[in-house]
Amino acid sequence: MRVALDAMGGDHAPKAPVKGALLAVQELQEISISLVGQKELIEQELSRIKSEDFDDDNIHIVDAREIISGEDNPTQAIREKKDSSLVKAMNLLKDNQVEAVVSAGNTGAFMAGGLLKLGRLANIKRPALAPVFPAFDGNGTVVLDVGATMDPKPEHLKDFAIMGSVYAEKVLGRERPRVGLINVGEEAGKGNQLTKESYSLLETAPINFCGNVEARELLSGDFDVVVCEGFMGNVLLKFMEGIGKGLFGTMKDEFTADFKSKLGAWMLKPRMKSLKSRFDYNEYGGAPFLGVNGILVKSHGSSNETAIKNAIVRQVYHFVNNEVLTAFSQEIEKGVETDE
Repeated sequence: MRVALDAMGGDHAPKAPVKGALLAVQELQEISISLVGQKELIEQELSRIKSEDFDDDNIHIVDAREIISGEDNPTQAIREKKDSSLVKAMNLLKDNQVEAVVSAGNTGAFMAGGLLKLGRLANIKRPALAPVFPAFDGNGTVVLDVGATMDPKPEHLKDFAIMGSVYAEKVLGRERPRVGLINVGEEAGKGNQLTKESYSLLETAPINFCGNVEARELLSGDFDVVVCEGFMGNVLLKFMEGIGKGLFGTMKDEFTADFKSKLGAWMLKPRMKSLKSRFDYNEYGGAPFLGVNGILVKSHGSSNETAIKNAIVRQVYHFVNNEVLTAFSQEIEKGVETDE
């Protein structure tokens, strides 16, 4: 299984991608990873990590001199920075030299590159970015879209629901995933024109549609997949990131306020670690970009080596082994037939 990893993408590049790649091939020896980026910097990281007894037989370097930064215009960067690590990684996938691309770099450029270089799967009109939100049951909820399609039509949300259901089943191991539609109320007649029309379509889709879900129930664990427009999804994503960062920061301040607090924190340390792991995006590794003609996983910009490793072994590995792209096309075709 061949994977292209953008070694220059993310806040901690190239250290995190390089070490994450080595951790991935150590865990799954049948994976071969092409580290795409500035060769000398990658080699420096490899030399440093080799002293830690890593086996890098399945690691290869593809030299790329340019970097797409967070400030670059996404579409312009994809078209003009042809020697960038992200573009070269996408080209490897386009030319069937790898089965997937993983990057923690510029999200807009990642999505633009996927559409421009790979195109969409048959019968899928709009793509969706599908991260896993933490849930109180510890399993997480797939939310899509969170920014790829800002003004979808009802039929697009139906496609999102089908792809999200297939992803939850074949990659996350959920049996008969429960799918919900984000809305302002649980009743079928609630919402705006988009949600009302989408509700009707989802009822006939080849999925386990369980109705509307209010935002306050998003993390309850009652739904495996939740669909919404990209604008709302992106707002929810940023809100969740802010709540998580602020909550754990406040807890740290309280637990270190005085001696008694520190003592209590020491006693609760194992439980706090368990709680934090439930809300740690590094556990899933990244969000797949669904609907494009290729396997693309976008890791968070601040991803560490654990996140990069998990993007490969917990996402890409199952995408390839379970032929998820083929399943997308088959299930979407079933959805088209129900419309007819």
